[in-house]
Amino acid sequence: MGKILIVAEKPSVARDLAHVLGVNGKGNGCLISETYIVTWALGHLVRLAEPDELDAANKKWSLEQLPILPEKWELKAISKTRAQLAIVKRLMKDPSIDSIVCATDAGREGELIFRWIYEMANCRKPFKRLWISSMTADAIQEGMSKLRPSSAYDALFASALCRARADWLIGMNLSRACTVKYKSLLSVGRVQTPTLALLVRRQQEIEQFKPETSYGVEVDFGDYTGVYSESKKEKQFSMREEAEVIAATVRGKTGIITESTRKPFTEMPPQLYDLTTLQQEANKRFGLTAKRTLNAAQSLYEKYKYITYPRTESRYLTFDLKPKVKQALESLPEPYNAYAKDAIPGLTRMKGGRVFREELGADHHALIPTGKKIMLEKLTADERKVMDLILARFTAAFLPAAKGEKRTVITRVEPYDFLSQSSQIIIRGWKDIDGMPAKSVSFPELAAGDTRIVEAADIKTHVTEPPKPHTDASLLNVMEHAGKLVDDERLAAAMNKHGLGTPATRAAILERIIQVGYAQRRGKAILPTQKGLRFIELVPEALASAELTGKWEYGLNVIAEKKVPDAAFVERFMAGVTKLTTDLVSIVKADDRAGEFPQEERRSGKRRNSQRSTIGVSCPLCAKGNVTENDRAFGCSRWKQGCTLTIWKNAFVRYGGPLLTRKIIASLIKDGQVRGSTGTIVLTGKTIKFRFTDTVKESPLISIEKKH
Repeated sequence: MGKILIVAEKPSVARDLAHVLGVNGKGNGCLISETYIVTWALGHLVRLAEPDELDAANKKWSLEQLPILPEKWELKAISKTRAQLAIVKRLMKDPSIDSIVCATDAGREGELIFRWIYEMANCRKPFKRLWISSMTADAIQEGMSKLRPSSAYDALFASALCRARADWLIGMNLSRACTVKYKSLLSVGRVQTPTLALLVRRQQEIEQFKPETSYGVEVDFGDYTGVYSESKKEKQFSMREEAEVIAATVRGKTGIITESTRKPFTEMPPQLYDLTTLQQEANKRFGLTAKRTLNAAQSLYEKYKYITYPRTESRYLTFDLKPKVKQALESLPEPYNAYAKDAIPGLTRMKGGRVFREELGADHHALIPTGKKIMLEKLTADERKVMDLILARFTAAFLPAAKGEKRTVITRVEPYDFLSQSSQIIIRGWKDIDGMPAKSVSFPELAAGDTRIVEAADIKTHVTEPPKPHTDASLLNVMEHAGKLVDDERLAAAMNKHGLGTPATRAAILERIIQVGYAQRRGKAILPTQKGLRFIELVPEALASAELTGKWEYGLNVIAEKKVPDAAFVERFMAGVTKLTTDLVSIVKADDRAGEFPQEERRSGKRRNSQRSTIGVSCPLCAKGNVTENDRAFGCSRWKQGCTLTIWKNAFVRYGGPLLTRKIIASLIKDGQVRGSTGTIVLTGKTIKFRFTDTVKESPLISIEKKH
């Protein structure tokens, strides 16, 4: 009887499988026993051929050669992992191997990784699928005892193949078209480009924001305060004089309480984590980027076996997992084990709803601990933060609800009503483990008929604030719910399941946008660069819209959900992508706008000499040159003659101020000051300062004089 070859996605997973199956012998790029040979990919070992590999004429980039539409798709080895591919191919062809187990990650991309290797090896041997969500010994043993037929995943592979080919068509053709047309190295991607458009749109909203000021009245009754209200809602005025009339009328008068009510409320525990919500919380709490959180979670899954499959998009568990959940609760480390006695009864009583479902509607269940003994002290700083978040959320999910009381008081000071509200947590429940202090506000016992004298009446000034710059957390949220940006209900429904990208790819997309120079990090904020802003101005609207992804995800969902691949539908899908590619290339070719992009950074790593463009105002320092702009700063056209004008675009960002744009600098030099939503920028002599709307704060000055 021949051996069984198991192909894992990563060496660490292969070692875990081998350990559970008793495969101890070491071979070249594999582990060997009497029954099994366990080998591995290193992520992708195979890729689609590049355009110049399909035809040498494509080596030189030109608009005339576009679009490139392969009649026959070819696969090529990834050069840096060519040796491991050769090992896996040899093992697949080995006569001693009777059958194969696909043990790559359980998802669309994992399926593609294995199938492409299988195709490159020209293998015809039967294979089955291992589909598991945890790397514990129990999960591996159970999965190996319930291997699924490969045919059950043929449709998933068809969907993955269409996605890869479609991304190739758009990415290769439009990246070349835009790079040649606009004379700058530009990267185009089906998900990357609309994600960048989200950043650009937010930056435009911030720059175009016009603050609005309104005025309310707050009165002090001695032991509590109230705000002027109508129909139990705070009332504000556009004119300060209107608020001052009310304040002057009630000062020193006696108010009578006309209403005092109490209303209990309940706060249920939050749902379990999927990868995206974990990344959002880690960014909000600790400032971790999406990539750092994913890396830490992947280590907790692969290296330590502490958590289940992290790249999940589900926040639910199936009922059959209850015994494993109970085991995980009983195995909690300190300080979480102190809550197990309350959590386990909660698990027992739970019928469904927030945590359990009959069907997940996803490949993997929510992210939870595996039940393995956890040694928190052995983890790195990032791993510990992520593990703590997962443990706290997992434990909280089965703890009692938090309960509190909301109080509403209306105090009449003729002829006006003043509203007072409080919220107080009485029973903390799951909030004990949340790690966040309860936000409770209370005021004294008050009953209808009680009176109070108005000791003070002040004007409250409210100034609307602009949208905040995107962070990893906020951008991941918009990407996940990008279906809301699409008008077509059918496409929006398809995107409700996947959004822009997948939980497994979103972190890499954010890093890619930064890597190619379209955006940059400033603290937690992710801001578009000048290159990113200009690129979205020029790129065809269809590429910058989430609707393209909506259409594709709808089609890919249809393909993946079939029990048997629908060849006719696949053909129509790819024909649509081909036509779209041709149309978009034609739009770029016909564009007569100039690119005006900064020059690319040299590969040597030396600081680049960015291309300068004038912004139409004279230099405030030497008064002879014109102000120029590059991707990082504003300077003077006479810099070679010695003018030292330098105004860094991010000079005020670290203090909470705005990113300086050409519009701001032009107005500042012409008018001497620019007022925005967060404050006022003032040019005085040879210095620039930023005064916040809250006049208590003021940023350090920027000196634009030459320093001696």
